[in-house]
Amino acid sequence: MADQAARLDTGNARSLYLHGAVGRGKSWLLDGFFQSLEHTHKRRLHFHDFFAQLHQGMFTHRHQDDALGATLDELLQGCQVLCFDEFHVHDIGDAMLISGLFKALFERRIVVLLTSNYAPEGLLPNSLYHERFEPVIRLIKAHMQVMEVGGDQDYRSHCTAGSHQRFTQGHYLWPGSTLQRQAVNLPQGTQAVRLEVGQRHLHALFSQARTVSFSFDALCEQPTAVMDYLELARRFDHWIIEQLPDLSACSIAAQQRFINLVDVLYDQDKHLVLIGQQPLRESLGGSAVDLARTRSRLGQLNTLGPAGSTG
Repeated sequence: MADQAARLDTGNARSLYLHGAVGRGKSWLLDGFFQSLEHTHKRRLHFHDFFAQLHQGMFTHRHQDDALGATLDELLQGCQVLCFDEFHVHDIGDAMLISGLFKALFERRIVVLLTSNYAPEGLLPNSLYHERFEPVIRLIKAHMQVMEVGGDQDYRSHCTAGSHQRFTQGHYLWPGSTLQRQAVNLPQGTQAVRLEVGQRHLHALFSQARTVSFSFDALCEQPTAVMDYLELARRFDHWIIEQLPDLSACSIAAQQRFINLVDVLYDQDKHLVLIGQQPLRESLGGSAVDLARTRSRLGQLNTLGPAGSTG
């Protein structure tokens, strides 16, 4: 990566694709590389957030011949180095947009650096659609140096409450007794409200200033989307999510929404108190793709359980 940084000034730098299992230090490497760059024309973005902006921009420019190009002109504004964290593809609709995105970025000679839990050939793993994404995989391999970040240790599991991240200062409570709630200063005697989010209304258990509380069902069993979570994250810094069920008993769609929700809260560094009925590791079963990343991230929360319990 040091060699890549040195080549930026010569215009010969190659894009870089870092992949590996959760918690192996990919984001740490990307952060270090990004901070070391003296370039001012650089951007570091979480993929969820960028993709939401991309969709919104293309809707705004939908009447132009090249809506994608107009959107990238607006979003990137002379950017020479673009860093994406936690890149993944699971939806065929998104995959087709990603195809155009990568072609446009490489044509503009923008150096792309990204991290992913998947090797390029593991993107869009759904066998119904994977073949249609193979041209993009070939494009990635042709334009990017692919490197695996290996090792057996999940470094996120060693994060402590002393971390500067607000997310890692959050808590997982089970079963959510009155004493536990008092211990983390949760509000009491609250009143439910309806929040307008985009074109829909969501039922919140509580909302005041920059703090909001939802049930799991309100956020994940309804047809919510990443853009809803991003809008809420712009409005609230402190989140309380109640009634976490056993995810293995939920639909794949609900599991995927929960994964997306945790991604947004983690990426946006929001303080989270999550409340369930059993130890966290027993609540995070299920078969949705990327649940391993969710387990790793939620594993950084401080746990308050019944006296003498662990997990």
